[in-house]
Amino acid sequence: MFIIDGSYLEGGGQVLRLAVALSAISETPVTVTRIRQNRPNPGLAPQHIAAVRAVAGACDAEYQGVSPRSSEITFIPGRLRWADLAIDPGTAGSIPLILQAWLPVALSAGGSITVTGGTEVAWSPTIDYLDRVLAPVLRRAGASIEIEVLDRGYYPRGGGRVRARVEPGRLGPIVIPEEEPGCGIVSCSSGLPEHVVKRQATAAWDLLEKDLGFPCSVTLDHRKGPGIGSSITIWSGAKGAVALGKRGLPAEEVGRTAARALVGECHSPGTVDVHLADQLLIYLACYGGEYSTHTLSMHAKTACWLLSEFGHPVECRANNLVEFSA
Repeated sequence: MFIIDGSYLEGGGQVLRLAVALSAISETPVTVTRIRQNRPNPGLAPQHIAAVRAVAGACDAEYQGVSPRSSEITFIPGRLRWADLAIDPGTAGSIPLILQAWLPVALSAGGSITVTGGTEVAWSPTIDYLDRVLAPVLRRAGASIEIEVLDRGYYPRGGGRVRARVEPGRLGPIVIPEEEPGCGIVSCSSGLPEHVVKRQATAAWDLLEKDLGFPCSVTLDHRKGPGIGSSITIWSGAKGAVALGKRGLPAEEVGRTAARALVGECHSPGTVDVHLADQLLIYLACYGGEYSTHTLSMHAKTACWLLSEFGHPVECRANNLVEFSA
């Protein structure tokens, strides 16, 4: 039984999600203590409970302490298996973060999952980032991943629904090829006038054309739904950026915020953006490979520590360039 201090380093939900995923993959029971101890609202929130349930469903796990505000859980994995799951945290909790916990486990035996909640949530990647930035890297390594956005969901109403399916198989090494210059934009909204997604995309496109000079594909996703909100996801190769709309913030500024973030990533050294760098570490540890970024984030430090605790060390060399390999 591994005992993991959930307050260590980054000390947030990442520690819990990664710990239960690694527990399932390695078939090693784990107890996570002091969960989110240093957060304003410590302990488990519905989003974290949903992530544990998603991983448990992919490996017939038994667990204890998985209840709201709990600060300690024990997770005892069973055998990895194909499972068709439906997970609903009952809130606008981040669907992408729930999928981040489930995906590395499901890749071993395959499976499908339908998750309800928020498709675009603050302090989380958007569902489009997951599909357009993270998933393509895994697909190049041999993963079969399908992600379908059935409904968009925004805070506080939620109501988004995403269906994901993966086929079983072992990935090859994680390698980031040199990409042809180009970028993509997905501009989305729910419950707002159609001109919002157009204004977000146009402002982002104008800035990217000026600063990067890349050809850009644009997808507009305007929907009706239970919640009201907007978002934009922009990427070039394995570097991406996101921004969320909010009341009083012009749509043009939402688009420019994401575009400026992507320009900053494209002008920085490294083959992946700073957020993708920590999201890929579990796959790097399991399947080998290498990639680099410009900054060693606290999330990446935390992931490297936790991977080492489970016997999956990743080499990290941080000088002017941060390089990861396994």
